[in-house]
This record gives sequence, structure tokens and C-alpha cells, in this order.
Amino acid sequence: MRQSDELLNILTAGGRRADRLRHVHHIPAREGVSGEWPDWVLPELLAGLEARGAGKPWLHQVQAASLAWSGTHVALATSTGSGKSLAYWVPALSAVRGTGADMSRIESVRDRGTVLYLSPTKALAQDQLHSVTQLLRESGMTDVAVDTCDGDTPFEARKWIQGHSDVILTNPDYVHYSMLPGHARWARLFKRLRYVIIDEGHAYRGVFGAHVALIMRRLRRIAQYYQGAGQGPTFIVASATTAEPARSVARLIGVEESRVAEVTQDTSPAGRKIFALWQPPVLVPFDNSVAPTSSDGFTRASQPDPFWDLGLTDAPPSTSPPSDDPWAMPTASPATQSADGFDALTGSSPIADDSPATSAAFVDEELTSGSTSDGRIFDAPHADEVRRAASAEAADLLADLAAHSARSLAFTRSRRAAESVATHAQEELAQVNPSLPGKVAAYRGGYLPEERRALETAIRTGDLLALSTTNALELGVDISGLDAVLIVGWPGTRVSVWQQAGRAGRAGAEGLVVFIAREDPLDTYLVHHPEAVFDAPIEATVFDPHNPYVLAGQLCTAAAELPLRLSELDMFGGSVALGLLNQLTERGTLRRRELGWYWTHEQNAADFTSIRGDGGRPVQVVERESGRLLGTVDSSSADGQVHNGAVYVHQGSTYIVAEYDLRDSVAFVDREAVAYTTWSRDVTSIEITSTLETTRWDVELPGTDSGSTPHVEWGFGNVDVHGQVVSYNRRRIPSGEILSNDPLDLPVRTLNTAAVWWSVSAELLEVAGLDMEEAPGALHAAEHASIGLLPLLATCDRWDLGGVSTSLHVDTERATVFVYDALAGGAGFAERGFGMAREWLTATLEAVKSCSCSAGCPACVQSPKCGNGNNPLSKDGAIRLLETVLFGQPQ
Repeated sequence: MRQSDELLNILTAGGRRADRLRHVHHIPAREGVSGEWPDWVLPELLAGLEARGAGKPWLHQVQAASLAWSGTHVALATSTGSGKSLAYWVPALSAVRGTGADMSRIESVRDRGTVLYLSPTKALAQDQLHSVTQLLRESGMTDVAVDTCDGDTPFEARKWIQGHSDVILTNPDYVHYSMLPGHARWARLFKRLRYVIIDEGHAYRGVFGAHVALIMRRLRRIAQYYQGAGQGPTFIVASATTAEPARSVARLIGVEESRVAEVTQDTSPAGRKIFALWQPPVLVPFDNSVAPTSSDGFTRASQPDPFWDLGLTDAPPSTSPPSDDPWAMPTASPATQSADGFDALTGSSPIADDSPATSAAFVDEELTSGSTSDGRIFDAPHADEVRRAASAEAADLLADLAAHSARSLAFTRSRRAAESVATHAQEELAQVNPSLPGKVAAYRGGYLPEERRALETAIRTGDLLALSTTNALELGVDISGLDAVLIVGWPGTRVSVWQQAGRAGRAGAEGLVVFIAREDPLDTYLVHHPEAVFDAPIEATVFDPHNPYVLAGQLCTAAAELPLRLSELDMFGGSVALGLLNQLTERGTLRRRELGWYWTHEQNAADFTSIRGDGGRPVQVVERESGRLLGTVDSSSADGQVHNGAVYVHQGSTYIVAEYDLRDSVAFVDREAVAYTTWSRDVTSIEITSTLETTRWDVELPGTDSGSTPHVEWGFGNVDVHGQVVSYNRRRIPSGEILSNDPLDLPVRTLNTAAVWWSVSAELLEVAGLDMEEAPGALHAAEHASIGLLPLLATCDRWDLGGVSTSLHVDTERATVFVYDALAGGAGFAERGFGMAREWLTATLEAVKSCSCSAGCPACVQSPKCGNGNNPLSKDGAIRLLETVLFGQPQ
């Protein structure tokens, strides 16, 4: 292991790059506090623990294991590398074998318990399978059958697991789609189910978290059916350090908070850490026409990326992931000019943001030399201070670490960024030593399982020195002994930051963590306000099990498993559930009988509910000539990504979409090398369907009569966001020259979600010095910046949000800024913004004012996913507007 000071000196090049450091935070070492395993732990299991060096457990492991053994639900929230897995496997394996039982007797075998382990990714389940199998082998407990079971498990293997496995490792998706609907086949598991282990509990947030919470209620209901009323398993939820862990776990599993004990005091040893905040340097402007090309032949300054959600101009890119990597962040998407005839001077149409468009072969999400983060060449007024791309900076730093034999990870926000950081680090290392490029690799979802296992083994053994990874490696996979971690762009929450940071210096050794800021308002704010990183409390996990868009489908699925009785409705939300059941009955979806509500259709009810929130069946991308399946595109992204004529990129090769079949969800493509990319264009509108909460700020203006105090109106409620992809254009690479503009005939998509909005009167606009020409740009810039800063207050990421601004909205009859949740029914983020409105806008104003650019840049008011090409924007107008809203006049 390397000393953290030495590593930081390497990255700063002996001080020559020290100007990029914005703050250095020192985290002192911590001594461990050990305890003793309780008497109920089996002797053979104790021997196995001794063999693994865990004979003297940390005190928090003993506390959590003892609580679980007593039948208390446990929320275990300690840091990465603190040994949480032993805290749940010790009681779980003891329950399988029994305490002091003679396992040669047939009745002992019949009465042994079973355990269900759930993780958000298949990779983590496989990692835990390896760990628990090794522990059992070292304990000599060869009679305990442990298996993974998921959608990839062959049918014959599933039958064996159903009849014989004691410990089953799977994911919430498989429980939802297969185990609970087919519970009769899993009767052996449910009759004896003693423990349900939920790993990485902080990952279950937003709509996905709401679905998982309801799946846990369904699981408890089925277990009670087989075990008897009032019976059921004990839940152990392991999580990163979060706020209010007991409350979050109680909401997740559907019990009273008093029934959950939390263990949060981390008693494991920790080495000294240095945590540095790093901002890439300002670039010297250059001519984009001679921008260097990357190794794949594409110019970095001109690469857009394919993302479009629900067909809406202002919907963020879909975050629906492949099943084994659900939190890999989407890549940045190119802004697209709205095709609705918007007049930037009159503001006659709303300005919609966060629009994705279509494809390219290379994107690294960041502001690259001479381009915006969406790959467009930006207008000169916004280009006065362009910083180097965070991913390019990370590639250099990762190469420096590898060249000095340091073992490190670089966490990126997208799969494509993971590939690009690894590729460019390899190119840098090749110039130093031809043997070094093979020491760096990428790691992400989409690789074959055996490839990922090989990479994990290689980084553990030292065969690889560095991995550039998505947050797939954030979640629990056991990789220890690392010297450094680079965090490339804010990962969305402080929980994730500390999870990723915990990979450095595990097992009590020193470590270095470097957060590299992207050109983004939030990242810029954080590197200049270290207290927001190090002194602010960890976020609570936010999800709403009573979200009607989530609850309706889950009620149908529960009714299909067993008739849903009136006495069970408190488990699912009481009166909210009853109202939905009555609606579902009126529609004929369910049928009401004396014993309860029944599902009356032949289809599996679970198939109608997508728990990842993607809103429909993925679109398969098929090579027309060979019939080969290239991959899938989330249904909510497909209209903008695989429409007829779109360029689709797969492993560096380009394809043209020949036919987009909406009915069968298939896009047929032909391989063709082209020197252009395609960008979709769409139109959007937003309407308020119901207002749930309102408030107002009276604004005291100088010289204003108190009887007519102007005010800012705030609202929170339900909205419909309508959007349609209407055309696309082909743009030459790398110049960005438009080659054609072609119409499309695609359906209108509607997103029903929750939004927060604030509106101002014409009088306040006048006080802010905003006329009809400047007001749209000021509102637009304020909206961009506020979307970028809301993740500071809510457990979300910029990509979880959408926004619209307009100088006159039909529902409010005032100039209005909307920010909405990008998932059907809402996810609690907009509501959080409403509840912390003043703190939110104050942070937004400070972030915009503190940016040193003159006319607005990606670090303050430009958005990487703007639906109107970041036009119009007025940074100065946004500052005056926010100052007037907050203080009554421009400061």
C-alpha cells in the first residue's frame, strides 16, 4: 500500500498541478473495537470464521448478528469494507443448521431454516455466493446448499434449487416476476424462511425503491400464508451509511419503525484518508475544425449520445439499466432544437430541457475542448471559460497512478465514459512503457459475467492496477487493498460518494480519494464549498410505496398470487389501496368477491409491472442481414434513439436503422460506416392536472404599498408532460454541419408525474430589469441551474429530473419554472424541492454568481440535456431574477 501523501504528490506532479486542487480534507485513522461471537454460533462455523481471520469480530458485527438472532429486524448501516456480510451470514447460516441439533436425524433436516438473499445486481449475488461458499467450506458445513437463482438460471437448475437449496441468492426482479407469482413451486422456501437479507439497501430509492418495498410486503404476505398468521422471516438490511436507517428499512419492509433496530456505529478499523476536491484547468480556445480525433475515428468535440425518455423534449435520459448494472449512469445527451416554432425573443412557447437525442460512437459526458457536454459546438458567448473534460483529466490521473504501480479505481457516470477513460489511460501509458497499457481496463454492465469475474479477480490479485468503472463496483463486490479512488463527477448522492470513497484504503490501510468536478453547476458548487461534501448530513433514502402509479400494478400482482383480503390492506397503504382496488374493479382489471379481490386474467400480472420504472418492453436491436441481436434499448428511449434512419452504435461499429417496428418493439439495422450522426428533435408541453400544495413568498419591494405586496407563488402537484419526436437531422462529423432534416411520424407520449413550480408576476420581472426579450433566457437559465442544484438537497441525480420554463404559462398565468420527477407518478424529488424551496433557490443563486464565466457555461446555467440547445440563456438575467425573488431587488 502507498502512503496517501505520496499519491497526492504524484497527481499534482510535485506541485505543478496543485492549482487544480480546490480543497484537501484529512480523515484520521480509526482504531477497531472487537467483541466475541455469541454462544449460539455453531462450533464448526466458529472454526470457519477463525480460518478467515474473523474469529474476533468487530463489535457492530456482534450487535447486528445478535439482534437478528433474537428475531428483531435489523438496519445495519456502516461504511464500505466494515464487514457487514458476516453480520448477516453468521445468524443466517446458524438458522439453516440449527443450534446444537443432531443433523443426522431426519426431523432436524426437515425443520432447518431457509434464507433468501437479495441484491440489486447479479454481480453482487455472485460475489456473495463465492464468499459464503468459501466460509462453508472452511467450516466443513458441506450439507448447506447455497445457490444463485435468477432469470439466467436454466429451468432444470431452478427445479433442483426449489427442492433442495437452503440459501438462495437472487434479486428483486426475480422475486417479483417468478418466485412470488409461482410461490407454490417455492413452498419449501417460504415454509421455512427464517431470514431475508437485503444487501445495499440504500440502492432502493425512487420508483424502483417503491416497487421493491411493495414486493417485500408481498413476500411477507406469502410467507405468512405458508407459516401462519403473525409468522414470517426476520429482515436484515445492510446499507451504506444513510440518514434515518431504521425509518427507511421500516418503510422498505412494511413494518412499524419500532420493530427495527439500527446498528450504525462502525467499529472496524480504518486507515488515514486524504480526500481531495479537484477542478480541471481552463482550456485555451482552439479551432474545432482541426480538433484531434480519437482512436475510433470520431472527433471528441462532436459526439452526441443516444438518450430520449418517454418521447419528451424535456424528459431526462432513461436510467433503466440492464439487469446486472441498474445504476450505471446514462451518458449525456445532445440537446435538440425544439421544432415547435419557439421564438426565443417572444417566449411564445415553453422552453423544455433535458432532451436527449441520438447516437454517436464516442461521448465522455464532459465539456470537451470547444464543445458542450452534448457534443455540439457551442456559441462563442458561452465559451469564455471552458474547462478540460473531467473524464480526460481522470484518464491522465489514472495513468499517473498506474505508472507508479498504485492500485486504483476511477468511478465514471456512464458505461461509455468508463470505456473512454480506460482507453485514454492506456494510450498515455503506452508512451511510458509498452507493458503498462495491459494493466488498465474498463469494467461496466453489458460485459459477460465471466468477463466481469475475471476483471474482479485481476484487480484483487494485482494483475490489473486500475479499473475505469461505472458504479457497478460501488455495490458491495469485494475489492480491497486499493490505494486510490477517482470519482469522476458527482454520483448523485453523498451516500454514493462515501460508498465509492470507501474502496480506497480498505482493511485499515491508508487511501486517497479524488473527486474530479465536471462542468456542471452542482460539481462546481461542491469543489468551492467543501462543507457541502464533508459537513452536510448523509441523505435519507427517498421512495414512496403509496405512489398510485406503482401501487396499482403491485396490488394486481398481489391479488394474482392470493386473493387480496380487506384485512390485508393496511400492509399496502390502507385507504389509498382501497381506493385503487375499487378503481381497478370498476375497470374490470380485478373482480371483487366475498373473500377479497381476484385477478381474473390468464396472463401473469407481474408482467404488466416493470419495477425498474422503464415504462415498457425494451426494444430489441437486430442486425437485419444476420438476425443477430445486437442489444436492447429502453422503451422510453427508443423513439429518439432507434427511429427510422437513426445511427446506432455498437462496440465502435455504426449501423443505420432500416425499420423501427413499434408494435413488436424491434429495430432492424444495417451495418454501414458513415461520417455523420443523427439527432432527434421533439416538441413538448406541460399542464398542471392537480395542485396538492401551495405557498407564497411575499416580496418586499422598495417603495411598494404593503397592501399590494407582490409575491412568488410556489406549487407542488401532478402534471402531464406531453412530447413527440417529430424529426431528426443528420450532422456531419466532426464539423456538425447539418446535412438534412427529415420528418418522423411517431406517437405523442405522455408522462404523468409530480412537479414543483414557482411563478412570478410581471411586476417582479420588471423589478429584476427583465423585459419580454430577456425574460425567457433568464427563466431558462434559472431553471437549468436549479435542476443542477436540487440533487444537493434531495436523494437524486440530475438525470432523475426534467424541467420546463416559460414567460407565460396557461395554468399559472404567470412566468413559471417547472421542475419535475422523470418517472411516472413521481419519486419524491420535486416534493423535496417544494419543502426546501428557499434553501434550494439560495444555493442556486450562489452557484450561478460564483461561476467566473461572463455569459454562462456548463458549470452554471448550461445543461447537458437541454431540449432547446441552451438557447436562449441569460446568466445575468437569472442572477437578477433570483435575487429579486429571494431579496426583493437585484443586489
